[in-house]
Amino acid sequence: MTSSAGTNSRRVLGIVLSGAIVIGAVVLGLMVLYHVDAYPRTDDAEILANFIGIAPQVEGRIVDLKVHDNQFVTQGQLLYEIDDRPYRYALEKAVSDQAALEGQIVDEQRRIAALVSAVSVSQANIRSAEADVTRSAAAVDQARADVANAEQGVSRVKAEWTYASDNLHRIEPLLARQFVTVDQVDRARTSEIAEAQSLKQAESQLRLAQAGLQSTLAQEQRSRAILEQSKAQHEQAQNAVTTLEPLVNQRGARASAVETARYNLNNCRVYAPFPARVTNLTISEGAYAHIGQRVFTLIDERTWWAVANFREGQLQHITPGMRAEVYVMSKPEMHFTGIVDSIGFGVTPDADVVGRMGSVLPDVQRTLNWVHLATRYPVRVRVENPPEDLFRVSESAVVVIRGR
Repeated sequence: MTSSAGTNSRRVLGIVLSGAIVIGAVVLGLMVLYHVDAYPRTDDAEILANFIGIAPQVEGRIVDLKVHDNQFVTQGQLLYEIDDRPYRYALEKAVSDQAALEGQIVDEQRRIAALVSAVSVSQANIRSAEADVTRSAAAVDQARADVANAEQGVSRVKAEWTYASDNLHRIEPLLARQFVTVDQVDRARTSEIAEAQSLKQAESQLRLAQAGLQSTLAQEQRSRAILEQSKAQHEQAQNAVTTLEPLVNQRGARASAVETARYNLNNCRVYAPFPARVTNLTISEGAYAHIGQRVFTLIDERTWWAVANFREGQLQHITPGMRAEVYVMSKPEMHFTGIVDSIGFGVTPDADVVGRMGSVLPDVQRTLNWVHLATRYPVRVRVENPPEDLFRVSESAVVVIRGR
């Protein structure tokens, strides 16, 4: 009885222990699953930083190289210097061309001022010629009036001479019959002679007035010709006046040439844009630098990231702003805190899944892959307060998301 009871007790104890172990394993498994879901972890991660290629913006021989490979440089530190003599000469020429243009503008302003003065003189000549034309027209009117008065005088004197002549011829035959006296005949002859003289004098005055009229008409024509000539000279003077626009419009180009030359000269000395680490330096002094051709690389040490690749099923538990822990292989005993900056939204499609994208239709290859692997997306974690001289680009890392 005692042996049978002990056996039953051990059997019950074994059942209880087995149940406890099973329950503990289930609970532990659930806890592990929760921990894995709540705090995603991956060892598929690398340390990265921003880096830029330092390439010259001007070309020339490197006369002074101030850095060596893997050196740390501070912001504003001189990296290298290119022979600046061609660019210094170009700047001096651009400044000289600009000064020459300004001198040319001053000379042109003086010439234009002289031409404007000539226009003013021609305007004064026009006004003087117009006044002469007006005076000539008045003189012509006066001469015409004198001619008209002289013609009237000739007509009047001619009528009187005709009367005196007719009277003489009428009374001369009466003298023989003694119907008139000799004295009357003499007076009539004297009157006829006087009237004839008056007629000649009147005709002479008429001819003189007509000559004066012709003279004033000629003077009027001359005045009008001078007026037309003055107007032509005025128009010619106006057309000779130029503007400064063609020269002034060149100021922008000359100033731009000066600024470009100064910009190129300043680019002969290259400085560090931020605190960085020099890497991939394979040149020395005397090398010829070409525009846009990389000389070496600068790694920006201000900000470091751990780019961790998480399975697509884990992304639902990761959001930007979550805290994270970062471990690096070079110092596995140290851990660094970080913050999730962003989550990737695209990776290169797998050719085994979607096939090769041809120009017409997708070329889907048949495969016997029975296991479908989850796609991994990069999660960028910014490391807080990274230590100096520890992180390196593409260093292996482990990232654990700790939530908010």
